[in-house]
Amino acid sequence: MYHYTECGLDNVWLSNGYTEKMTAYGKAVSISNADELHKILAEDLIKKSGRLTGKEFRFLRVQLGLSQSATAKAQGVSEQNVSLWERHGKVPKANDHLMRVMYMLHESKSQLLEDAFDRIMTVERLVHQRIVAKASATGWVPTLEHLLDNDEHFALAA
Repeated sequence: MYHYTECGLDNVWLSNGYTEKMTAYGKAVSISNADELHKILAEDLIKKSGRLTGKEFRFLRVQLGLSQSATAKAQGVSEQNVSLWERHGKVPKANDHLMRVMYMLHESKSQLLEDAFDRIMTVERLVHQRIVAKASATGWVPTLEHLLDNDEHFALAA
């Protein structure tokens, strides 16, 4: 059995569907069809009784492809609230339910929800862009880079 903590959850164990290999850096594990596994885990989370833990809330947020800031906007709270819930595990009941509904709508391929998420993430990218100037043979050339493209907000690790 493999304790699969890389997904960001502490209580996931795999009985099969993974391969262990030794590398120059130590043991490495490859998960078969991780996207499907994450979908199954998310579906299990939205059905669970009791409130979501902070890690479970973060797992669902990441599955939705949302930053903490975008989640905060979608749920009508501050980014600091989302961060505290995820770190300390005390998700208010209303926000727990809202996250579950957001995930269910996302999985039902609700165009209305997808459009709303797209608008929120577009604003996030615009707010978090920077101008990077590059020297060229003809002079300086400014380019816009989106900081969220490789952002740790979407990382599963704690």
